This record gives sequence, structure tokens and C-alpha cells, in this order.
Amino acid sequence: MTRTRFRGPRVVAGGRLGEQTDARVAAVLDVLAGERVGAVAERRDLDPALLHRWTQSFVDAGTAQVTHRPPPDLARQRDRFLSVFTHGLRSPLAVAQAWVGLLGDMSGDPGARAQALARLQSALDLLDERTAEVELLTAAMLGRVEPEPHPVTVGQLSASLVLPEEIGGAGADTVLHVDPDLVTRVLRDLWRAATATRPAPHQVVLEVERVEPWTEVRVVRAGDPIDPGTARALFEPFDTPDGTHSGITVGLYLARALVVVHGGTLGMEQDDAQAVLWARFPDPPPLDAPHDHPTDHDPTDHPHHHDDPAPGGQDEETR
Repeated sequence: MTRTRFRGPRVVAGGRLGEQTDARVAAVLDVLAGERVGAVAERRDLDPALLHRWTQSFVDAGTAQVTHRPPPDLARQRDRFLSVFTHGLRSPLAVAQAWVGLLGDMSGDPGARAQALARLQSALDLLDERTAEVELLTAAMLGRVEPEPHPVTVGQLSASLVLPEEIGGAGADTVLHVDPDLVTRVLRDLWRAATATRPAPHQVVLEVERVEPWTEVRVVRAGDPIDPGTARALFEPFDTPDGTHSGITVGLYLARALVVVHGGTLGMEQDDAQAVLWARFPDPPPLDAPHDHPTDHDPTDHPHHHDDPAPGGQDEETR
């Protein structure tokens, strides 16, 4: 009798017709097909703890879908978004309304009226920016952000931040295959987080590192380390950690979502001398690339048989 050997799942264009294969999904399916987490992580240049976490999330999400039991975090995520939406818009709107009231009570002093109009315009500009942030964050959370990637250099993406000759590592001419509008915003937010977070840095520079099949753009912040609680807060869509600004900001929460839709990851690592905020973007897959069937593996080698990753391992936020 002929016996058929199970060869593991096959990634077909990211699981949906017409899409390129997602490197993260391919890595998770390699693990589920029986490969060791460490072997897959080494081959794809990933941290084993991060791959273990992706695999667990993949299994949990699939189980919730099949059993029609949404994960308990869903309600909390909706509440958090509602908080961001409400408070993020309320603060600049209240400021604008206050200046409108002052304009109505002012005398005919042209100088005072011009100043009030300038403050009113500033508040309305902030409201417009917050509204755009919330709209983009909503689209990202619902999976409706569809990037339009094409080749663009890191120098072009960071033109508003640094001069091309100031970019270290692989340099400003390094090409990324990304959506320029979205990734320009990501780099801006990384730069703002590095420069504005206390304690004030001694220096902030931009570097590029090629770690095939990834390109890592790094904002390096030299100086005293950021408090761990503050570092975590940078990735949450709430008030700025140092309390110097009113209202709600999306922080690096939105930046991470925009990197994820490109198939990449975003995070932070630091030591006593510097902090690095990084965004990793995958190389574009070759056209008509043949599928590599998994080789024979030990059927008992499942991710749940490995020890839990040590605290402090790399993930999308900190590593």
C-alpha cells in the first residue's frame, strides 16, 4: 500500500490570491510544519523569541476564528481606540473653542486680535493633524491600509530629518521597496521619539543596516537610557510620557502598524550608552519564485515543546 508523507502547509501568495508571500507567515508555517524554531529563526535572520511569539499568536488567532470565540483582548483594544479617538480630538477642539470665545470678547485692538487668530489657527491645525492620525490608525487597525510600494532611497525618505551625507551604515542610497508617504511618516515618528523623550539625548543620528533579507533603518539616540516605563509608553496611543503635551498622541503605535503592513517589524533596544529605535523592512520577493517544500523534520519538534523565551527577548516593541 502506498503511504503519503505529509509535507507541511504551502504558502500560496500570503494565503490569498494575488498577494505576495509574507515572510512572517512563511516562517510561522515552517515552524508549524515541523521545523525547529531555532533553525527557522537562524535561516530567516529572526530572533527565536519573536518567532515563537508569532507562532503562538498565529495558533491563538486561528483557534479563535474556528471556534467563533474572539480573543478577550479585542474588547480592551476597542476601548483603547475609543479613548484615543475621543480624547485625541477633544483637546485641540476645546482650545479652538476657547479662542473663538476670546475673539468675541476682545476689544478692537488689532494686535490682540491677530494673536488670537494665530492661536486659533494653530489649534485647528493640530485638530486636523489628530483627525488624520485617527483616520489612518483606524484603517490600520481594520486592515484597510494598502501600501503602494516602489523603490525609494532612505535619503529621500528622511530628507526632512537629516542630510544624505549624515546617514551612517549602508548610507542614504540604500533602496527600500515601500510606500514613501507611509514610511516617511514612520521615520519622522521614530526621530521625534528619539529627540523629544527625556532625558534629552546628546546626539541623534540615522543609520541603515542590511541584514538580508531585511533592511533595518535605525535612529540611534546617544545619551542616558530611557526609563523602561517611558520606553513602553512610547508604543502606546496615550499622553506623551514626559507630560509636556496635552491631549492624546498615537506615539509609535501607528508607526508600528504602518511597518507591519509592509511585512516588517518595529522596535527599540537600549543599553547604558544609547537607545536604538529601528524599523525593519523586507526585501521584495522575486517574481515567480519557486516554493521551497519543507524537508523531513522530527514530527515531535513543535514550538510548544520549546522553553518559553527569556524575558527581554526581541519583540515588536523592545528588545
